[in-house]
Amino acid sequence: MQLFDWIVLIVTLLFIVGYGSWKTKGSKNVEDFILGNNETPWYTVGLSVMATQASAITFLSTPGQAYHDGMGFVQFYFGLPIAMIVICVTFIPLYHKNKVFTAYEFLEKRFDVKTRSLAAILFLVQRGLGTGLTIYAPAIILSALLGWNLTVMNIIIGVLVIIYTFSGGTKAVNVTQKQQMFVIMSGMFITFFLILHYLPNDMTFNNALHIAGANDKMNIVDFSFDPEEKYTIWSGITGGFFLALAYFGTDQSQVGRYLSGKSVRESQMGLIMNGLLKVPMQFFILLTGVMVFVFFQFNPVPLNFNPNNKTVIEKSAFKEEYHVLEKKLSKLSEDKKVINLLYIDQLNQDFDNPILRKELVTLSNKEKDLRDRAKEIILRADSRSETNDKDYVFFHFILNYLPKGLIGLLLAVILSAAMSSTASGLTALASTTAIDIYKRNVKTEKSEKHYLNATKFFTLFWGIVAILFACVGTLFENLIQLVNMIGSIFYGTVLGIFLVGFYLRRVQAKPMFYSAIISQICIFIIYYFMIYTQEKLGYLWLNFIGAILTILLSLIIQFIFFRGKKDSDDQIVLE
Repeated sequence: MQLFDWIVLIVTLLFIVGYGSWKTKGSKNVEDFILGNNETPWYTVGLSVMATQASAITFLSTPGQAYHDGMGFVQFYFGLPIAMIVICVTFIPLYHKNKVFTAYEFLEKRFDVKTRSLAAILFLVQRGLGTGLTIYAPAIILSALLGWNLTVMNIIIGVLVIIYTFSGGTKAVNVTQKQQMFVIMSGMFITFFLILHYLPNDMTFNNALHIAGANDKMNIVDFSFDPEEKYTIWSGITGGFFLALAYFGTDQSQVGRYLSGKSVRESQMGLIMNGLLKVPMQFFILLTGVMVFVFFQFNPVPLNFNPNNKTVIEKSAFKEEYHVLEKKLSKLSEDKKVINLLYIDQLNQDFDNPILRKELVTLSNKEKDLRDRAKEIILRADSRSETNDKDYVFFHFILNYLPKGLIGLLLAVILSAAMSSTASGLTALASTTAIDIYKRNVKTEKSEKHYLNATKFFTLFWGIVAILFACVGTLFENLIQLVNMIGSIFYGTVLGIFLVGFYLRRVQAKPMFYSAIISQICIFIIYYFMIYTQEKLGYLWLNFIGAILTILLSLIIQFIFFRGKKDSDDQIVLE
């Protein structure tokens, strides 16, 4: 980090925070603070929806995911465009027709207050954890790579977001996310083309794809029916569809983005924009990670990308053993470079040499073996060490190979993404707590100003909670997988409640409430025995299982125990 990098970083962040606070200060009432007075145009809705999902974790973890495992993760998003269509046809019109502040407000009108409160609490639990992670993810990596104190980093990111979110609510989030998406995509495009520029002079983009393909990094679609495989086209279309439907259709951090639209049509156009652009954007980010992999076929690469582990080794009795592996990796890297250059030369002559391809695979397997042995040494040196280094790959490239100024811009990208997702999370948590929990249970009449101040207070409260969670968080494999895994545990049940509410008019409140409770307990059990302890099931299937289980149980309980009976508000089930 040079002086110019610091200037770029600080100016970018201060501009976003200052602009958001200045442009949206002085919310007059709860509707203004939560819904932005329904003044948001469709393109801002679309960008805000994209920025909310594209957290720092996306830009930190996704390239590292592609570096290690290839392009297969893109299948996770294949169900998203279909989910956008369903939400536009069903969810958005019903939300606008009922004039709700939050998604869960609809559930009381359809069922009862217990069902509304249950869905709101499930949301608060998983989004509270998720919002803490959006702060923690960039903080832990920035602190490791730049030598900054982790707690200080968590507090800085959290406080920056709280400043403008507390000031302007949803409108501030929408306004700042336009600037954040511009910074994010500009930084990623510049980085991508710089990577291509850094490759050997006689190497074309097509050659780079061939090298990636020879190392099994370009396997985009997997038609396997193996349930243990995390990412296949089937889990993407089913589990990914249900996850996207739950996230964009029932998660207040996203629902709040398009509820602020000027009209039903503007909200729908914003989501369609997201459906059209999200998969190409994710494909591009993964491809950037694959190009980083190709870059490191011609440049020195560390045994482990996490710099904390290097520090641990140097202070341990195992450093000599580790240094031996480093020398072997250095020799292997030279061999890889020679073979790759020969392979490129053959490709330029329109000949894809199978012998050289096989040699590339052999060398990659040897490198993987060295890395696995290095992880064992790191754990012997300190059993608490995090040996999974996927989240550090992209940042290692940024700090060691990008020119002055661009490092600052890329750090601004990471922090902007963190701020955009955290801000959306805080407004959603605050609005859900204020409207679905606090206001619903206040017995006396209160003024609009009272509820506005209450919403602001909950914004501050959840901001502090998120910072505290970030400060005590721990890495768990790949961060982007952790965020989606947390969501998958809760989203299926919540989505099932909404789908019953939208499409199964005969199901009453009590059957719905009981089925949701049983379904969520079953998901906890399935997760523990099938994923956490044995890894017999990909976590994306939890969304599908949770939603279907909730729907089926509601129908069974309704038919067996409540058929023909009056529900809590004396409505009789239609026969």
